[in-house]
Amino acid sequence: MSARTHPVPEQFDDPVQQREAATLGMWAFLATEVLFFGVLFAGYTLCRVMFPEAFAEGSRHTDMLLGTIETAVLLTSSCAVALSVREVQLGGRRAATAMLALTAALGIAFLVMHGFEYYAEYREGLIPAIRYTQQGVYARGMEIFYCLYYFITLFHSLHVTVGVLLLGVMAWRTWHRAFDQDYHTPLELTALYWHLVDIVWIFVYPLIYLVGRSG
Repeated sequence: MSARTHPVPEQFDDPVQQREAATLGMWAFLATEVLFFGVLFAGYTLCRVMFPEAFAEGSRHTDMLLGTIETAVLLTSSCAVALSVREVQLGGRRAATAMLALTAALGIAFLVMHGFEYYAEYREGLIPAIRYTQQGVYARGMEIFYCLYYFITLFHSLHVTVGVLLLGVMAWRTWHRAFDQDYHTPLELTALYWHLVDIVWIFVYPLIYLVGRSG
């Protein structure tokens, strides 16, 4: 279906009202996601205050190189999805599709790299309740650190996975001319969601990877 003949649902007066309602709904959804991750970050902060040395030691066991590369990958992907929206607004269907495909590919690369991290941590015995072999005075605090680490990063990875699927759908629809300069609201909302994924990771990266290396 061409974007120029996209019908306006009967509950809306015009395309402008439809776009504003969809955007408001997405921002409300993003606010709930911020609250969700905020609880995890608050729990992390509280436990870090209780076990500062153990959290620092746990952080030193993370792979800072991979974490840094993952951060660069997500920042690049956020730029790519923003460019895709701009290309659609300018009528660049091919370039927009390519940017969306690139964004999805970077999201997959992020997940693969994180999988390598999890595998290395499994071999090192750093996964509570599955394979945790750490001993010593900081073992208990490190176990709490890694519990929070997996809660935060697994939920974030779940959001990345959902985002990759959405980007794939948007790339397919863009290629088949579902969007143009006048109608591209679903693409804009997908980009907003992906930016949230990126912003959450900007907080995760220093909390997880840098806390033990700040001294």
